[in-house]
Amino acid sequence: MQFTSDNTAAVHPAVWQAMMAADAADFPYDGDALSQRLDAVVSDLFGRECAVLWVATGTAANCLALASMVQPHGAVVCHREAHIEMDEGGAPGFYLHGAKLLTAGGESAKVTPETLAAVIDPIRDDVHQVQPHAISITQASEYGCVYRPGELAAIADFAKARGLGLHMDGARFGNAVAHLGCTPAEAASGVDALSFGFVKNGAMSAEAIVFFDAEAAHAIRYRRKRAGHLQSKGRYMAAQILAMLADDLWLDNARAANAAAAAIAAAAPDRLLHPVEANEVFLTCTAAERAALRNAGFRFYDWGDDAARLVASWDAKDGHVMALVKALAAL
Repeated sequence: MQFTSDNTAAVHPAVWQAMMAADAADFPYDGDALSQRLDAVVSDLFGRECAVLWVATGTAANCLALASMVQPHGAVVCHREAHIEMDEGGAPGFYLHGAKLLTAGGESAKVTPETLAAVIDPIRDDVHQVQPHAISITQASEYGCVYRPGELAAIADFAKARGLGLHMDGARFGNAVAHLGCTPAEAASGVDALSFGFVKNGAMSAEAIVFFDAEAAHAIRYRRKRAGHLQSKGRYMAAQILAMLADDLWLDNARAANAAAAAIAAAAPDRLLHPVEANEVFLTCTAAERAALRNAGFRFYDWGDDAARLVASWDAKDGHVMALVKALAAL
């Protein structure tokens, strides 16, 4: 019974069908009809002109998006628990040719203008110190918590006042939108570039970089090729994204994952380390309790010495969720 990660989830049948339908001759790279549709479809979704590039991984999406904002002598300011800091193997420094990550604090892995200012304000404006060029935030955060539109607006205003770009790691963007019940535009308000995640939510191997300034995408097309992410049969990448966006499948899947996480959280409310606002649940749990859960057939990650992380997927089986609910209640 798998609760380690939403990356363990199956590919949604609609995605497989869309890839099969794309299995016909078309122009290579991103010249195919499906790739050419992406800008219009995503622009309709966000209610403004967008430029969209597909890539194979969230790491590439994050780093290529940041490459549109950050020079090699600059820095990205992010939360100290951000995926780009903790889980991308130095890829930001590689893609950004040595640019630095500066880390800020904040509850539930969310930054605020105050925690950002605490990092940025002491930096002198001279050549001897790395200058911040962009801010990166995660929606939903690495602890499964969601930025409200007002919180986003405050960070966007801060970034604009400092002349900084604003990037959003949206690996679980669908889960955030599903929780907020708002429009996608409201859940990404003020952002310059969004890494729009689909793999965790039902796709096989396609993520989207959404540029809200279409001009910013131009140079990244060259960088995508240089980084090895311009796939020759790009129609299969575009097919996955279009299938996920059709009829709000991405939101339906996110709602299912969120509902499963909420049920798990409700079984152990006194153990919660963070509010459960997406599809991740962080619980206090002793080593003996974690061993008992594993012996009962549940798979999950330890989170330090006295906690566990449980992640619900879009295809979480009701029987598995209910079994976990009962096991947690019995601890």
